[in-house]
Amino acid sequence: MTIMEFWLGGIVAVLLLIYLVYCLFKAEEM
Repeated sequence: MTIMEFWLGGIVAVLLLIYLVYCLFKAEEM
């Protein structure tokens, strides 16, 4: 596993986490 793959995997994981938190936040507002 190269450094580049590690960074890309980390960025994708963080984006998914932010997306999930955002969806939960919006669902609670409804």
